[in-house]
Amino acid sequence: MEHVHRDLATLPKAHLHLHFTGSMRPATLIELADKYGVHLPEALKSGTPPKLRATDERGWFRFQRLYDLARSCLREPEDIRRLVREAALEDVRDGSGWLEIQVDPTSYAPLLGGLIPALEIILDAVDAAARETGLGMRVLVAANRMKHPLEARTLARLAVRYADRGVVGFGLSNDERRGMARDFDRAFAIAREGGLLAAPHGGELTGPASVRDCLDDLRASRVGHGVRAAEDPRLLRKLAERGVTCEVCPASNVALGVYEKPEDVPLRTLFDAGVPMALGADDPLLFGSRLAAQYEIARVHHGFTDEELAELARQSVRASAAPEPERGRLLAGIDAWLAAPAAQGLA
Repeated sequence: MEHVHRDLATLPKAHLHLHFTGSMRPATLIELADKYGVHLPEALKSGTPPKLRATDERGWFRFQRLYDLARSCLREPEDIRRLVREAALEDVRDGSGWLEIQVDPTSYAPLLGGLIPALEIILDAVDAAARETGLGMRVLVAANRMKHPLEARTLARLAVRYADRGVVGFGLSNDERRGMARDFDRAFAIAREGGLLAAPHGGELTGPASVRDCLDDLRASRVGHGVRAAEDPRLLRKLAERGVTCEVCPASNVALGVYEKPEDVPLRTLFDAGVPMALGADDPLLFGSRLAAQYEIARVHHGFTDEELAELARQSVRASAAPEPERGRLLAGIDAWLAAPAAQGLA
């Protein structure tokens, strides 16, 4: 049977789940490691994604070790500017018109002169990259759930203070098997009261309960990942009714062993239940694929039609912090993509 397929790299979309260090090009990491004399293991310099399985403690520790090693190669403002500029260029190439990049500035503070200078360097780099590439680009400040909740409050206050400089949201990342969501409720209250989006991680390494905690304890408007909600029909209804978007990262889910193969990721379950989704690349450095590839997974492994893929792109735009003119332009672009003739080929 013949199907029409439009080019997914030209589908306008918003990218809402991309981690800072994890957005780096592999070649850039190798160059920076050489510059600073950092020894990279084969897993980071082979050019192919490392074999990871984070569903057990040892696997998650290995993932974090690789990530921390990559982050240690970002030492000077020029490294930050390069990473942000290249991430923007990669996103533009994949059809992204809006990117919200997620960062915990405490990780970079020791080498960049402190917490406030680190965040200002990142925000200046984002502003410069946005001007150069034309990509709408903002920052989501994320706390680390492995650290003390008081640190998260400090970060939330800092994020609110820089809301007029490009910070649009507040997140909570790292191993969701550690640290209860409710311990961070005050930090998220500070962020929400300051007008920021609440977008904690949940429902990736643990089950539906962690998604419920994000909704009930942190009043999330988006959930990072959230895929394990598919195991609980009542929770799916709750997400759909509240219009809470799940930032689903299919390639990441498979790479980390959350699901065995791409067709096991419950994209269709979430979509059919009316749960809004924003597909994301998570950490392309470690998982080997960027934004358009996530839409390709939906097409190839889940049978999403071009109309459904366009709706996924619309959902990503609606869930973003993009201002109305930008949002309208992206939505019009999605309609135009769908209205354009498509190449014919055998499915």
